Amino acid sequence: MIDLSSHKKRNVLVVDSNIRDSNTANGRAVNELIIALNDINFNVIAAMTFEDGAATVSSDSSLCCIFVDWTSGGNDDESHSQAFALLQDIRRRNKSVPVLLMAEHSCINSLSLETMQLVNEFVWMHEDTSEFIAARAKALIIKYYQQLLPPFTQALFQYTQDNPEYSWAAPGHQGGVAFSKTAVGREFLDFFGENLFRTDTGIERESLGSLLDHSGPIKESEAYAAQVFGAHISYSMLNGTSGSNRAIMAAVVGDKQIALCDRNCHKSIEQGLLLSGALPVFFIPTRNRYGIIGPIPKDQLQPTAIAQKIEQNPLKSLACDSKPVYAVITNCTYDGMCYNAQQAQDLLAKSVDQIHFDEAWYAYARFNPLYQERFAMRGDPADHDALGPTVFATQSTHKLLAALSQASYIHVRNGKKPIEHSRFNESYMLQSTTSPLYAIIAANEVGAAMMEGGQGLALTQEVIDEAVDFRLALARAHDAFAKQGEWFFKPWNAPEITDSKSGKKLPFSQASREQLTTDPACWVLKPGDQWHGFDQLEEDWCMLDPIKAGIMVPGMGDDGKLSENGIPAAIVTAFLGQRGIVPSRTTDFMVLCLFSVGVTKGKWGTLINVLLEFKQHYDSNTPISVCLPDLAKNYPHQYAYKGLKVLCDEMFAYMKISEMDKLQAGAFSHLPTPVVLPRQAFQDHMAGRCELLPIDKLAGRVSAVGVIPYPPGIPIVMPGESFGSQEEPWLRYILSITKWGQHFPGFEKILEGSEQKNGQYFIWVLKL
Repeated sequence: MIDLSSHKKRNVLVVDSNIRDSNTANGRAVNELIIALNDINFNVIAAMTFEDGAATVSSDSSLCCIFVDWTSGGNDDESHSQAFALLQDIRRRNKSVPVLLMAEHSCINSLSLETMQLVNEFVWMHEDTSEFIAARAKALIIKYYQQLLPPFTQALFQYTQDNPEYSWAAPGHQGGVAFSKTAVGREFLDFFGENLFRTDTGIERESLGSLLDHSGPIKESEAYAAQVFGAHISYSMLNGTSGSNRAIMAAVVGDKQIALCDRNCHKSIEQGLLLSGALPVFFIPTRNRYGIIGPIPKDQLQPTAIAQKIEQNPLKSLACDSKPVYAVITNCTYDGMCYNAQQAQDLLAKSVDQIHFDEAWYAYARFNPLYQERFAMRGDPADHDALGPTVFATQSTHKLLAALSQASYIHVRNGKKPIEHSRFNESYMLQSTTSPLYAIIAANEVGAAMMEGGQGLALTQEVIDEAVDFRLALARAHDAFAKQGEWFFKPWNAPEITDSKSGKKLPFSQASREQLTTDPACWVLKPGDQWHGFDQLEEDWCMLDPIKAGIMVPGMGDDGKLSENGIPAAIVTAFLGQRGIVPSRTTDFMVLCLFSVGVTKGKWGTLINVLLEFKQHYDSNTPISVCLPDLAKNYPHQYAYKGLKVLCDEMFAYMKISEMDKLQAGAFSHLPTPVVLPRQAFQDHMAGRCELLPIDKLAGRVSAVGVIPYPPGIPIVMPGESFGSQEEPWLRYILSITKWGQHFPGFEKILEGSEQKNGQYFIWVLKL
């Protein structure tokens, strides 16, 4: 429970134009109320206009009570309309915070039913004493705080506050005491604060429940999360969505059973194959000229296409059954591709009984109508077809909502092949720990609680609004420079939007902000549109998530050919990093920035300013030693005496000569041949039946590990797949990546699965 008796004063907002005039009866009454609230340990924030009140409500979520004077301002239709709008805004953000409406009996006829439903109590300022009104407010505040915290968090807070215990159990730091015994430990303790360590208790505390047994407040917490996210069952996972994915795959796929897998998968799906012993059959996503990975073509999910994939798999004879038991699709992708999940589920259900949507980057979708039909836990869970597939969604609460890192949920809707809890829990425990950090469980739950009710819509809408504002600002800057015949960055989205009112096509920069933030049609990828460049696309199959904001650099033509000049995105990212801006991802032609609940206007406004600064330095060919001083310092021979434009030109020229874009396109349009199952390759690797070879010696060998180049960040070779001949596009692309870093030190591309020794790349392969 939250302690109101502490020294911390809680914030109360009073919105009343009479505050400034203590010579009137209304002014004296409201000022006496403010004094009375201060006397009982509340900090009063005064707003003398409805506009100021609205600004405070939007910026201060700590408000525990709000007084609004209905007679404030002109006490006429206009002011009443403003007061009503403020009340609506309060409830849009927080449905349960106490709201007291101050009024006079003479105004009662102006109070509509809708207004009265938005407030908790009415205050007749001249009939009750200020002390009584303050006491009523305190009673409402106590009740508010009693129900504010979700079940586990409330139990954890209460246990920590009520039990200053002498513990003879783990953990050994004993509420942080052990850290206080040395100087280094004291610094650690003081940095994080005492409460973190006091809540870090052992599993002996029965009043907190058990994560592995799903009992007590933890069980209540998981039931609460299921209700918020629309699941039949939810599991709180402390090892991230990587752990969630592995837990599902190990639970539902057996040895040599067929699993249908999105090739654009996270490494944890590969790890799930290693754990389960599954025989993977892959869906191959599309790719555009920028190297952005698009959706899986819809026809690949058809039963006939799936059957053909299975029939053509070289390892099909190893399968214990020709019927696949599980399918997993990444939704939405890192770059923002959102499937029509209803259509995908309906198609896959014709082939499998268990469908998994990896929604690690998509936990917010349920809470905004912009994403309707495009996420796993759609609609009312009670309406889920009991004769349909069992559907899983794995979501990283920490990624774009608000939670500590590693916080994740597994959400389940049971169908004709439901999970049996005790069996599933064995796999869950395999990915869990007997010593959980309770702060992560609480953070996971609080992340869910923040989305409950209207708060989820309010928070997600703010994120969408900010992302659209950024896209519009970037597009307008691009258009303004284009009119002057100059270059600038642009957002990756449709260049034109069909106006919903006039039916006319408008440039994106001139489109209605309201339409862009509420109409999914603005973001649905239309077949044949040049801007996205994805082939084999069907109507309404895929939507671009507006909060995954791609910043496009010049250099790639609409025809898929490199321009005469261009700006490598890697240099832009280095420039941003030098100024304390960290993008989420960088490909050859795009810098990706993810908008989350924590993004503000100031944050993206600074990003725009730094992009403008980059243009100035590029156009002026500013020395690298000035605009990228760390790069020049670390590699003085290569960069100290070069200008920014010269470096961009050299790097872009090398991109053209090396044809890395074409090699990447070829590498990801076909798959290497599987020779052994992923788990067999893994077991041979762990048993030492493998050897480490340089890149130029990989031809004809079978990989013992997953090889993932960045960009684009998806597996190019899986464990058990052959590298093939030296001319195979994936092997040539891997080789080009290793050479890139030799030409441009400081800009090395990541090749996950490789080892570096003395500047040379090596990869583990199975012994012959």
